[in-house]
Amino acid sequence: MTRKRSFLSRVVQRVLIALYRWKGWRLEGEKPPCDKFIILGAPHTSNWDFIFFIGAAHELGIQPSFMGKHTLFEGPQRNFMLDMGGIPVVRHKSGGYVRSVTEAFAQADEMALVIAPEGSRTSKGEWRSGFYHIALGAGVPIVPAWVNHETMRGGLGDPIMPTGDYRADLARIAAFYREKRPDCERFVVLEKTAQSLDQLDGEQTDA
Repeated sequence: MTRKRSFLSRVVQRVLIALYRWKGWRLEGEKPPCDKFIILGAPHTSNWDFIFFIGAAHELGIQPSFMGKHTLFEGPQRNFMLDMGGIPVVRHKSGGYVRSVTEAFAQADEMALVIAPEGSRTSKGEWRSGFYHIALGAGVPIVPAWVNHETMRGGLGDPIMPTGDYRADLARIAAFYREKRPDCERFVVLEKTAQSLDQLDGEQTDA
């Protein structure tokens, strides 16, 4: 039996969706034709990014999930965090958050996990590779998603299934972002990073 969402989570979601519509973003792309996938949110430059992805996901009929430290899911806020799509992650567990999220994918029938690969708004275009290890370990595709706050446009690209060749796959992802945002310096850095990488060691992780 599905647990009813809390009143607070329903109110918060409605407010976020109202803000998304008020901003007037124009959305490109479609819901991926798969039940489990990782959405890459980039570039991460504003607090509005979160609202865009919540609103865009709602518009496309996607229930987004996100990772959170397991202690955030303790006590009275647990139901709210779960209702908002939170996945508790135990970082000190062997294998770190990559293993935790891979296990969460295995247990779920559907999951659309949103990850900001830059890690923070202050990034200059460097990406962490954790998203790739999760996708590879869970056997799920990567869906690149973008937003441009100047033109008020954004959207999702086609799913990219990880092959195990991080350099080649990152080059494909970078090419997508460069096409969508040729003016974005962060994606220039991403493209150069992909060109300079050696093939990823399958046992290497970057938390």
